[in-house]
Amino acid sequence: MKYLLAIDQSTSGTKALLFDEEARLIARSDLPHEQKISENGWVAHDPMEIWENTKGVVRAVVEKAGVDKNEIVGLGISNQRETALVWDRETGLPVYDAIVWQCARGAKICEGLADHAEMIRQRTGLRLSPYFSAAKIAWVLQNAPDLAGRKLCAGTVDAWLVFKMTGGKEFRCDYSNASRTQLFNIRTLSWDPEICALFGVDPEMLPTVTDSDGLYGYTDLDGYFEKPIPIHGVLGDSHGALFGQGCLTPGMIKATFGTGSSVMMNIGEKPIFSDQGVVTSLAWSMGGKVNYVLEGNINYTGSVIKWLVDDVKLLTASKESGALAASANPEDTTYLVPAFSGLGAPYWDSEAKAAIVGMTRSTGKAEIVKAAEDCIAYQITDLVLLMQQASGLPVQELRVDGGPTKDRYLMQFQSDMLNIPIAVPKNEELSGIGAAYAAGFALGFWDRSVYEKENRTRYTPQMDAATRKRNYDGWKAAVESVLTK
Repeated sequence: MKYLLAIDQSTSGTKALLFDEEARLIARSDLPHEQKISENGWVAHDPMEIWENTKGVVRAVVEKAGVDKNEIVGLGISNQRETALVWDRETGLPVYDAIVWQCARGAKICEGLADHAEMIRQRTGLRLSPYFSAAKIAWVLQNAPDLAGRKLCAGTVDAWLVFKMTGGKEFRCDYSNASRTQLFNIRTLSWDPEICALFGVDPEMLPTVTDSDGLYGYTDLDGYFEKPIPIHGVLGDSHGALFGQGCLTPGMIKATFGTGSSVMMNIGEKPIFSDQGVVTSLAWSMGGKVNYVLEGNINYTGSVIKWLVDDVKLLTASKESGALAASANPEDTTYLVPAFSGLGAPYWDSEAKAAIVGMTRSTGKAEIVKAAEDCIAYQITDLVLLMQQASGLPVQELRVDGGPTKDRYLMQFQSDMLNIPIAVPKNEELSGIGAAYAAGFALGFWDRSVYEKENRTRYTPQMDAATRKRNYDGWKAAVESVLTK
């Protein structure tokens, strides 16, 4: 029996997933890493902790599955996107912590480039924002000590892992990750020297951009494998989920529910640019051919529930939230706007502050938890409606993935607000599955018939139109109350 390995390096932790010859997930192992959150809300990760955890989860998943590690034929990588880091090319050590996608510390850098915002959007498909990697890399280059004269690498987490896995021999990222840096021209499919100069980033610091199903080198994982195995598929986590969900044709759309959320629509081989709050990125490049997507990103979705557990102490575990929300008064008018680090798409207001609005004397614990659950679905709804309008493509179904999709209350409310079916796959690890598929297809380990084996649970709309409109109008009013621009 042969096996294929996938690494899913996410915001909260690192997972190793092991698949057999039938594309069945046979074992999973994961390790969390520290969330370094400063008093002013800046968020960072330790790159070396991520690297050590990557090696640790691979060892653990092989042991857990009880397989011969020499039977593993290759691996794919999915990774948290936009998170950026800078490291010394010669020592292989980071010069600073990785700046996480949630972190807005590059806001002033972006403010200083406001006159160039439209040019940047036209070339990269992205609104000028500290959300993306460019301002994070610029911030590190401006603030990390003792960088003069050093040969530096700057990139996203996939490039870091490829570099470490290959012992510094390969410095590569894939097209999906490159398109989320705000330094990559999605028209010319190359790093944009003018934009790089605006952010103070030397293009020589940036990785070689490689097909998402291309060969990224070979790894023995720091001596673990007796014979090096190929790294043959790399995708940003949301793109991996799109590929894993089988959203391969224009108009197909998925939403990843995680710490934050990504809503992504496949729009085909030609870009569509929107000025309505969603951005244009590359879905992937497979076999030398690119696909584009419309995408919107939300900073706080699943992490809103984590906030209720860790900080507000309204819950003892995230899994309690759905049942409690379902018990709340459905007529309660409380809304939670989770602008803990500003608002991402489609509002793009990094100065907005979080708020709970619309409470009455009868609002209690269950109603506040319901407002937290509902705000996740409202934010997804904002983006799906905008994408449908921008693309002109009708949305027949929303495919979803991520841990919160186990929450029956949330999934039903999401279906009700969008008035379309929600399809939840049996396997929740869609980001890692997508990377595994990319690697497996490239290696000839599987073919695309694997998509036909997926079983899905479907939620269909139950809410009447008047209630849907009243709920959504209340959400839009709540958001308007916190916007600063």
